[in-house]
Amino acid sequence: MTPSIKKAPVLLLVLGALAVLATVLVLSLANRAAPQAALPADARERLIRADSPALGPANANVTIVEFFDPECEACRAIEPDLMRLLEKYDGQVRLVARYFPLHSNSVLAAGLIEAAAQEDEAKRWRARDYLFTKQSEWGEQQTPQTSKFLDYAANLGLDREQVQRSLDSTEVRDLVERDRQDGLALGVSGTPTFFVNGQRLQELSVQALEAAIEAALTSP
Repeated sequence: MTPSIKKAPVLLLVLGALAVLATVLVLSLANRAAPQAALPADARERLIRADSPALGPANANVTIVEFFDPECEACRAIEPDLMRLLEKYDGQVRLVARYFPLHSNSVLAAGLIEAAAQEDEAKRWRARDYLFTKQSEWGEQQTPQTSKFLDYAANLGLDREQVQRSLDSTEVRDLVERDRQDGLALGVSGTPTFFVNGQRLQELSVQALEAAIEAALTSP
């Protein structure tokens, strides 16, 4: 047996150990536990503003507040499961969306979402889903992706000029900044961050989110 063949099992063991370590690190990041922090006295107001968009009935027993970034890969990854939970608990749960921009094109993406909402509130959620679907095309870019967003507007059947105004709008930028400041006051540092009936979800996973929903539904 040649020396290279003798070394092969050792090399395979080392590579296997590295793969296991990488998996553990990825899972620990994906299921990060947020540190406990005291909420500010005006936490209720900061969680949900009068104009915060919501999906689901206002009188739902459970309210989920999500601080999200359209450019966030984790937000994109959890979106299908989030929508599945809303469908599963139809009429019992509502989702309130708040912006928390962390990337170069996050605010521009919010401009597209807000332009869609100006035409029809239902289009807000369609635009959000569309941006997540196309995220690999426009995300993680260091230059403004304005032309892509205008193309997406056409694909969504939105008025191009209205979308352009929204992308340039200081009003939209102020809204996004207000959401970000609310998030910071509530201890938000990453996305997505969820609050279920005012309680911050400490573990980022679909299982933890559903467990929090179930607990809220069964609590007296």
